[in-house]
This record gives sequence, structure tokens and C-alpha cells, in this order.
Amino acid sequence: MAKIKLEYIWLDGYYPTQNMRSKTKVEEHENFQGTVEELGLWSFDGSSTQQASGGSSDCILKPVAIYPDPQRINGWLVMTEVMNADGTPHESNARATIEDDDNDFWFGFEQEYFIMSTETELPLGFPRGGYPAPQGMYYCSVGGLHTHGRDLVEEHADLCIDAGLNFEGINQEVASGQWEFQLFAKGAKKAGDEIWVARYLLDRLTEGRGMYIEYHPKPLGDTDWNGSGMHANFSNTILRTCGSKEKYAEICEAFRPVTKEHIEVYGEFNEQRLTGKHETAAITDFSWGVSDRGASIRIPIIAVEKGYKGWLEDRRPSSNADPYKVAARIIKTVKPIK
Repeated sequence: MAKIKLEYIWLDGYYPTQNMRSKTKVEEHENFQGTVEELGLWSFDGSSTQQASGGSSDCILKPVAIYPDPQRINGWLVMTEVMNADGTPHESNARATIEDDDNDFWFGFEQEYFIMSTETELPLGFPRGGYPAPQGMYYCSVGGLHTHGRDLVEEHADLCIDAGLNFEGINQEVASGQWEFQLFAKGAKKAGDEIWVARYLLDRLTEGRGMYIEYHPKPLGDTDWNGSGMHANFSNTILRTCGSKEKYAEICEAFRPVTKEHIEVYGEFNEQRLTGKHETAAITDFSWGVSDRGASIRIPIIAVEKGYKGWLEDRRPSSNADPYKVAARIIKTVKPIK
């Protein structure tokens, strides 16, 4: 019998921005295969996470995905859903609202973030009481003058790959200390699981390093520095195969009357980022266009060159958005279109 360490990860009840929580369960297994089916339910004190009252505090953790933990011997990362004691989804459980049981929807999320210094509470590369050189040379840069935090970013990429996540790339972004990673999955729930596990690995990696990760979409306030998003690239069978410019237009236009409903779940403080500047559309507007990074929804030029077979990119979700909520809302808009 071998002892294994299972890190149960869940989202708390803080609103509108949920936080990750986790705790370790040590179990003995004779021949553990690393499957969800081998895992049991667990409970936690919901009164400490704004998910229950003290008089009835138990909430249930239901495992939904498992990945090897590259930083632990005999360790596993377990993504869970929060359930009520009666087995129904907790009101904070957005994963349970995704209507994609057949995995027809594919999602690729582009997660932007800032690496912050705990000493200065500023992004890496920012001097205390001032600013570094203006934007322009940081995007996809190389060299110590403009590139800050690469060691952390490279280590995070290796951890995600070793954990078995479908990790697709990294790059430095437009502002100093700002980076991005990309993940893709066939199935909306799987895509959300992998973003949350990747965020968990990134956050845990900063512990003891004098750094933390900032997911706020505009951490530098009302300045000329770019904010951070979590662009959602998505497709279903229709988008992947239709070969119709008119169908793409129909799907894009379906987002217009529900702009408010999308913005409501696209992240807190997003109005500070979606100003119509810095490669964004204004939060009060809706637009779409081919290869237009200033639009709400971009039709990638590759999809057009393939005869309108591919995907769409919703550029509005913020860096602190919940991928479960983003995916659920996009599916609700797109799924009825035949």
C-alpha cells in the first residue's frame, strides 16, 4: 500500500470574484491509477468560505478532474465542484451550469496576468514611485532590459505540461511584468478545469518568492498601460464546418442583444479595462469584425482563409473572469443557432 497526497481544489463563495481554496487528503492505495472514479467525496467548512452558515457548515467536494502534481511525490491535483449536503450543486458552482455534455464546444483561453512584487506591490520592472519605459518594447521581448519574470513563467509552463494540461504557449504581454499563457480543450468543462488548475499551479509557484499574481483586469488604474484579459476562443460543429460567411455573421449578431448578460459574468472591474482603448471595445458597445482586435468579437483571419471554418474569439472576458461562467454564457448564446 502506498500513501498518496490528493490536493482537493475548489472555488469559494466570494462574489463576484471567487477565490481558489485547497486542502490535502492523504490516502492509502494499493495501485492508484489516477482516475476520478477512484476518488471519494470530501467536505469542508463552508462558513469559512462564504458558502454556508455556522449552524450548518458542511459543504461537499465532488471530484471532477485529476492531474499529476509535478511538485509533490505521489501527489495529485483534484479539481472539484462544490455541492450541497443533499447532493445538489451549490449556488456558487458555475461548472454545473455548463450545457455541454457532448463536448461539442471547444475552448481556447488566453490567460493574461501581471507578476507583482510583494515588496513594492507593483509589476516586475516597475520602480518604486515611478514608471519604466513606455509600452512598446515589452511585448514578446527578450533580454533583461524589457523582460521580467521569465524564470517563473518558464517553470510554470513546465509544471502545466508535466501535469498533463493541454498547455499551448506563453508570451510576455504589452506591459512590463505582464504575461500570458494559453490552454485549449475539447469540452467546455474540461477547458475550465484546466484554466483553474493552471492558475492554481501559478499562484502556488509564487509562494516564498516575494511575488504574487495579479488577475485584476486593470491593476495600474487609469493609466496608459494595458489591462489584462482572458480572451475566449470558441467553436462548435457549426463554426468548425459551416463554410458560411452568413452563418458566422448570424452567430456574431446573436451576441448583440445579450451584451449585458455576457458582461455581467465576464469579470469584476472589467469596465476599467474595456474602454475602447488598448485593443478593447468599449464595455457599452458591441462590435465584431475580421481580424479586428478592437472589436468585441474577432473573426480570426485563419477562419476566413479556410472558407469560414474555424472559431471565434470573444475578447471581452477579463483576466479575473471564471472560465466556467464565460463558457456557460457563450454556449447559452450560440447553442440554439442551427
